[in-house]
Amino acid sequence: LNGQLGSVSSVAFSPDSHSMASASFNGSIRVWDVERGDVVKTFEGHSGAVSSANFSPDGWRLASGSWDCTIRVWDVETGAAVGSPFEGHADGVTSVAFSPDGERIVSGSFDHTVRVWNSRTGEQIGDPLRGHSDLVRSVACSRNGKLIASASNDRTVRIWDARTGTPIAEPLTGHTNDVNSVCFSGDSKQIISASRDHSIRIWSVETGSAVRAP
Repeated sequence: LNGQLGSVSSVAFSPDSHSMASASFNGSIRVWDVERGDVVKTFEGHSGAVSSANFSPDGWRLASGSWDCTIRVWDVETGAAVGSPFEGHADGVTSVAFSPDGERIVSGSFDHTVRVWNSRTGEQIGDPLRGHSDLVRSVACSRNGKLIASASNDRTVRIWDARTGTPIAEPLTGHTNDVNSVCFSGDSKQIISASRDHSIRIWSVETGSAVRAP
């Protein structure tokens, strides 16, 4: 598909797989009709590169995180911003993810923190999740809604209790370079991580040990 101006930083399917969102370093987000390959909406409002974009579970909203230190929520149907930008991060936002019920948004940032937000009001829920010693590159929510995972340039993956924001056990260690991406398995029992060390690792949520490693 051609039509996104600037380097593409993130892509995501809508829940019904009929649409796709792409985020760009030029500060815009575009929504595409997957079958036709056409751009159907362009969202503009960020003043910096957009590093991440994800659909809400019902497909009606889109969240975006930007190097302008904010998160925005968009109405997919109209292309309009919903409410005001979410402000609180002290540096650029690298990753955003909706909780399975769509009521919360989790974000990671260059400021080394993970934060949780009310997706309707933009109010920050609880204190920032602190523990990483370098920028947070990727965040994910487990499908059962109980856990948050974060991946960092400190070469670790951390697991957090989604309700309390407290860390679950010790950081997952083994990667020898920045960890770029993290996600949960469908049953929420495993985490997969990808790193600049050229490896992918699969971890047990229960034990914190590597189930599969290079």
